[in-house]
Amino acid sequence: METNAARDRIFARIRAAQGRGPAVTQGERDAVADYLARHPQGPQPPVPDDRAEAFAVQARRMASTVDRVATMADVPGAVARYLDGLQLARRAVAWTALGSLPWTEQGLDVACRPPLRDAEADRDHGDLVGITGCFVAIAETGSLMLLSGPDTYASAALLPETHIAVVPVGRIVANMEEAFARMRAEHGQLPRATNIISGPSRTGDIEQTIVLGAHGPYRVHVILVDQD
Repeated sequence: METNAARDRIFARIRAAQGRGPAVTQGERDAVADYLARHPQGPQPPVPDDRAEAFAVQARRMASTVDRVATMADVPGAVARYLDGLQLARRAVAWTALGSLPWTEQGLDVACRPPLRDAEADRDHGDLVGITGCFVAIAETGSLMLLSGPDTYASAALLPETHIAVVPVGRIVANMEEAFARMRAEHGQLPRATNIISGPSRTGDIEQTIVLGAHGPYRVHVILVDQD
């Protein structure tokens, strides 16, 4: 569903109530950029020099599982081993950027498209497993940051029962501050949606009984790749 027009109308009404014009001016953008450049950051906890290991430790604490391979070409084999270990079908949907990997050589049926959003279709077409990349991984919290886009559809991470994330170690940053700084440096502005995933989806009832998979995947598996 296209929401840009509705969003713009809402923002225009807010700006009108503030006595501003309907569109953001360059002066306003410059003022925000100046504030961000001058605003001091608060204290940050130290992160070990080995960010990949620090990320893996924190990710496991968040109930994710972690594997590590040498190159992107090794990713399909790692995915096959993971699925076989759980006795899951070797079928998945994936981001477009991962389509060139040698999936079929490992006996995997991987379709580069979003999930179909239908429970029966999911089971018929292998949409129970989603394979994505990430924008960055955050060592301090063991989290994955995903940015929405035509080829980085969030549904591949949020709708399947099992989410497999492929993370080059060069995309691991120290903390949230560094993640957003890199986003501004590489993209110039925020995307329509930013998803920060810290392990499987979970919720707790009034007695604090934790249930995994309540609002999304109940498995998150991260494959760290040493070579970008």
